[in-house]
Amino acid sequence: MLNVIGALISGFFIGTLAKWFYPGPIPMGWWMTCLLGIGGSLLAGLIVAASSQRGIDDGLNRAGCLASVLGAMALIFIGRNLHLHW
Repeated sequence: MLNVIGALISGFFIGTLAKWFYPGPIPMGWWMTCLLGIGGSLLAGLIVAASSQRGIDDGLNRAGCLASVLGAMALIFIGRNLHLHW
């Protein structure tokens, strides 16, 4: 249960940072902000895991906060280009 609460809290902070750094307004409630941050963390983790399997970055085994924010910003970009309404 604490893992879920921790994921929601960290997802909220990562999603908030991604919304703050992304240019333009992003109308989204706090629940969607949490999901955006969690999704950004998962996306960054998948990219880092894929690169380490190829031997590109053997020393890095988990995504950091910056990679998670960039992953969340990529999800915002994809959502805007697909014309998804939050």
